[in-house]
Amino acid sequence: MQTKATLELADLKTIAAAAEAEALKNKWAVTIAIVDDGGHLLWLQRLDDAAPISAQIAPAKARTAATGRRESKSYEDMINGGRFSFLSAPGLEGLLEGGVPIMKDGHCIGAIGVSGVKSSEDVQIGRAGIAAIGL
Repeated sequence: MQTKATLELADLKTIAAAAEAEALKNKWAVTIAIVDDGGHLLWLQRLDDAAPISAQIAPAKARTAATGRRESKSYEDMINGGRFSFLSAPGLEGLLEGGVPIMKDGHCIGAIGVSGVKSSEDVQIGRAGIAAIGL
């Protein structure tokens, strides 16, 4: 039987704090969502002045990254490249850049999704959060 790493509450707090610090440093009002490897919401944090819709988009980006085991941007790129059928993929709502899987030893243990600023800035915030736990 295999064993796998999982995100613990302490990891969530560390990731969220680092992501929040990156957003605040740049004066970006965003929502930060962290999910487990099955896309189940573990953490949601909407910073002051973040648009209400970002609280729906960030978890969707995170779920897409976790269940797809890849950055959500890859789906956006496929669609922009003409593969419109991905718009009908079941269970995938956050087909936008800003969802980053959290990988450990080649396995996805969760994902972070950020929404509220330019998509490349959303990713910057997410990666800062993941880096805080040494991944």
